[in-house]
Amino acid sequence: MRKIIASSAFFFAVALASVSCAQEMTVAKAKGLKTFNDSISYAVGQSIYTEWLRQGVEFNVDKVSQALQNAAKGTIFFTQEQMESLMVRFQNQMNEKMKKDCEANIAAGKAYMEKIRNNKSVYTTESGLSYIRKKAGNGKKPTATDKVKVHYVGKLINGKVFDSSVERGEPITFALNQVIAGWTEGLQLMDEGSKYILYIPHNLAYGERQVGDIPAGSLLVFEVELLEINPK
Repeated sequence: MRKIIASSAFFFAVALASVSCAQEMTVAKAKGLKTFNDSISYAVGQSIYTEWLRQGVEFNVDKVSQALQNAAKGTIFFTQEQMESLMVRFQNQMNEKMKKDCEANIAAGKAYMEKIRNNKSVYTTESGLSYIRKKAGNGKKPTATDKVKVHYVGKLINGKVFDSSVERGEPITFALNQVIAGWTEGLQLMDEGSKYILYIPHNLAYGERQVGDIPAGSLLVFEVELLEINPK
């Protein structure tokens, strides 16, 4: 539970930092929020609920609202010990759910890889990384200590895009030894100017942990264009 609350606070802070004063006033007016306190209170509730949805948490919103209102009036239903007991039970349920979801994602990833490897254009390395060459480059390949400049689109196996420099309209530059193992290995197979599709199994990606909108145990599909090695 502590993880959920902390994560909500993080995303809430990021959301606030990205909104201009003009945007805040426009949104507040549209919602009928008269003061800054009204706006920040509404934003807290929206942020928390958005994070619940992202993590697949199901709460009775009416009961959450009732508890907030009662607590504000000084009416406390559960003792601290009772709340701690409930939270421990809830966290155990969440951990079990996450474990089952992770196992299901790993199994789905393996089935997906078995299917695509029947394609003659798919190559697979000893580590389990698979790839397709979409466009040839100039022959110059990066090493693990090089910096590279790339454009990419990252998807889950259901086709959902979780990240895209193409959509942002700005390529990204990074050192190859500072990213997930699948990228470090995959980019070294590419030559400058080439475009590949990388199929990265969970053990070469984020393993059994959830990262942002990427569920635990996910196989990741990246379409990557290597624009430049060691860009100035």
